[in-house]
Amino acid sequence: MRTYGQYCGIAKALDTIGDRWTLLIVRELLALGPCRHTDLRNGLPGIASNLLVDRLRELEEAGLIRREAAPPPVATALFSLTERGRELEPVLQELSRWGVPLLREPGSNDTFRTHWLDVPARALTDHRPDQPAIALQLHADGNEDLVIEVKDGSVHTHAGRVDHPTASLTGPPHLLAATLLGDLDLSAAVQQGLRISGEREAVLRILPR
Repeated sequence: MRTYGQYCGIAKALDTIGDRWTLLIVRELLALGPCRHTDLRNGLPGIASNLLVDRLRELEEAGLIRREAAPPPVATALFSLTERGRELEPVLQELSRWGVPLLREPGSNDTFRTHWLDVPARALTDHRPDQPAIALQLHADGNEDLVIEVKDGSVHTHAGRVDHPTASLTGPPHLLAATLLGDLDLSAAVQQGLRISGEREAVLRILPR
């Protein structure tokens, strides 16, 4: 078993979650909920199938995920985070925030999935909890959509669409990410190509100030 052999909380944590792909598997399960092996492969372009199997086994042995048999018609194993695994959400939120400057110059070969914005989106604050509930639709060019629902001071997200969003944001991934993470204000993002429809104030209600 790989270990740093150090009596230190950071070292012990990295013994468990420091391997390549491990935290990204946690990211997928946080964003999507219970997933099949094929769901995880889709959200982790570039990972080898046998390596994913190994990482899932290691996470299960560490008590961070659980494996359950899904009922028909799925009829396959579903992986989900345990409570201990979900405790990694603030860790991923801080990593996402720290990584904002690294998103300013997207690589030409970088892949993207809109649900990768789930973790930073759930860290947003409802600045007007006294106002009626809203639903924001995010669409990155060429990708699936992400919905941000805001109600009574709470922010929730899920993949997919809603019929009548309060506002919609559409554009390239780097503009959506920069806007959500507070690296670019909404007006500047629109000038650079982000498209907004619906109630602008609804978007400003949750963006970092």
